Amino acid sequence: MGLLEEITGKVLLFGLVFGMSATVDIDNLKSQIGNKSAILVGCGLQFLFLPFVGFLIVKTVGLDHAMAVTLLVLTSSPGGSYSNWWCSLFNADLALSVCMTAISTFASLFMLPLNLLVYAKYSLGDDVLSSLDWGGLFTALVIVISAICLGLYFSSQRSTPEFHMFANKIGNASGILLVIFSMIITSTEEESELFGRGWEFYFGVATPCVAGILFSTGLTTFLDLHKPERITVAIECCYQNTGIATSVALTMFEGKDLADAVGVPLYYGLVETLLLGAYCVIAWKSGWTKAPIDENFSKILST
Repeated sequence: MGLLEEITGKVLLFGLVFGMSATVDIDNLKSQIGNKSAILVGCGLQFLFLPFVGFLIVKTVGLDHAMAVTLLVLTSSPGGSYSNWWCSLFNADLALSVCMTAISTFASLFMLPLNLLVYAKYSLGDDVLSSLDWGGLFTALVIVISAICLGLYFSSQRSTPEFHMFANKIGNASGILLVIFSMIITSTEEESELFGRGWEFYFGVATPCVAGILFSTGLTTFLDLHKPERITVAIECCYQNTGIATSVALTMFEGKDLADAVGVPLYYGLVETLLLGAYCVIAWKSGWTKAPIDENFSKILST
């Protein structure tokens, strides 16, 4: 990826996170900071449950080596900033999502290498840590945290419905453009072919996302969290930062191994997008979000 593409991606990422954060009501955020149950459950699912599912898949399904390494990196990565966008689009608990994004971003600095150290060693015997792009990870952390802080600052200074609506439009526009931009960049990679692979690939890569949604929804329902909080935790649990896994794949592998590896984050990204879209629509129509179930769909997405 060239310098222009990198800058464009980072600017759109900043706009997405800033817009979502600036939409959050500060009083609601303060109440969610003290919501220890939801935050602990969400972070536990993201950094304990999902990496363990990835480990089980690698041990039992029989993925090729390159795909196995990349899947472990993917399931050990922090959540993607799109999780805020999904929560905003379908009126889940956005304040909780922003709070969890900030916490998980910091936690990933030690949880990501810890999970990889444990699971890669006992399943593959590989040294994956040396292939991580630590500079890229730190840059992403700075972008996300600065965007959250700046967005929350503007929200506290301009706490009006008009400003929140404006910030929401910035976030939504940045999110849509980032999706389109990512699709264009990905489509230029010859290594990103998804067709003609074995069932192990399709089943193994999709399973962590499916398991994350099902298990998190069941657990948060058992713990009797508020319904919008259940949706937020489920989204935060299974929506992963696929860029980290892609970076590791490009660093570690060549030739056919590279083609196998790059397909993992690409296919997972497709699965999480389609699955979360269907999940959020079902949750909305079931009365689990803050949006009225009889509201016009276009209005749900734009407010």
